[in-house]
Amino acid sequence: MLFLHGVHLKHHKHTADIQPISMPVPKRVIIPMTMHIGAPAKPIVKVGETVLVGQRIAEAGGAVSSPIYSSVSGKVMRIEEFTMTNGGKTQAIAADLAAAVRESGVVGLGGAGFPTGVKLAVDPARIECVVVNGAECEPYITSDTRTMLDDGEKIVRGLLLLKKYLNVPKAVIGIENNKAKCIANMTKLTAEHDFITVKKLPAVYPQGGEKVLVYHTTGKTVEEGKLPIDAGVIVINCTTLAAITTYVETGMPLVEKCVTVDGSAVKEPKNVIVPIGTPVGEVFEYCGGFSEEPKKILYGGPMMGIALPDLEAPVLKQTNAILAFGKREAKPVKSTACIRCGRCAAACPFSLIPYEIETAFNLKNAEALDELKVNLCMECGSCSYVCPAKRNLAQTNKLAKAMLREHQQSGKTR
Repeated sequence: MLFLHGVHLKHHKHTADIQPISMPVPKRVIIPMTMHIGAPAKPIVKVGETVLVGQRIAEAGGAVSSPIYSSVSGKVMRIEEFTMTNGGKTQAIAADLAAAVRESGVVGLGGAGFPTGVKLAVDPARIECVVVNGAECEPYITSDTRTMLDDGEKIVRGLLLLKKYLNVPKAVIGIENNKAKCIANMTKLTAEHDFITVKKLPAVYPQGGEKVLVYHTTGKTVEEGKLPIDAGVIVINCTTLAAITTYVETGMPLVEKCVTVDGSAVKEPKNVIVPIGTPVGEVFEYCGGFSEEPKKILYGGPMMGIALPDLEAPVLKQTNAILAFGKREAKPVKSTACIRCGRCAAACPFSLIPYEIETAFNLKNAEALDELKVNLCMECGSCSYVCPAKRNLAQTNKLAKAMLREHQQSGKTR
């Protein structure tokens, strides 16, 4: 099988052999109503009310939404507007399987945050294969690795639930070949289940990208503007699947998250089981604090992570890592003129031409952006990573997609 392009990254998986430990209950938690794709959840508790861990504190706010549960026991101090890392505003509070998953509050825990109950609410006849994402291709992050090593049985039991209730005929667990222990463990745990295959994948970023993973595990192509289910596939992150199993077996909704804490500015890198809503500053403090002043702090990995404005930002449902980097790593690079070397195009997993997209964007040529298929871009950052001129290509692609969307909404393009 031909493999889609990508880049070879320095993996920095410093915490892969560090088993997660639970940090003490924080002094306070900040629980945003938007920790998922779709409509914000609606608070159902009041200021001054005492809540218990696992208690529902917000209802799903629409068809594509997710309920939220308290990760600690305590008193609601206030409900107020909260600014998310994307600049958006949200409120924050300091039956069948799909319905059960919706009730669990589980969303895509690999970072996407799409409500899993919505993903599973499809006609089972459309499902030809479930692909379990165990690639974890971003540098530093090892929280999924620990799920496969410590809770692999829950992943298997989750697949058995999908087979029983959704008649899933086949499942593939995709794991990069730099995670030999995970491959060995999941192969051992699935040996008795013929419908499950563990597939060893090359360690090429962005292997964990949904469309990339579907192609490399099943050979199916997810067309532009389509979802994996349109190709007969459902993709579920391995930690998400384990969380579904936990809820079905214990009734405990999603209230805590295993988070990789790493980066050059962190004294004691760890995998930590953290109550959702814990300010990242408290998590870093639990890991010994900082070895130097952090100049950049991220949700997620260095390729697709989101920079945080301060240490008050809370751990979200989909937070798989918080990284802190010192002055050397965080220093902005200086861009120079594009030399048309084509490395960005060679690295793109979807064979886009980022340097031409950049030109079209600068010219405000929406028609050209449409023809260049900019909407296929998953913003993985491979183009920026390999660019010798250090152009901000991934950022430009993101802005170009917004420009095209605005142009199309105005009715000026096909």
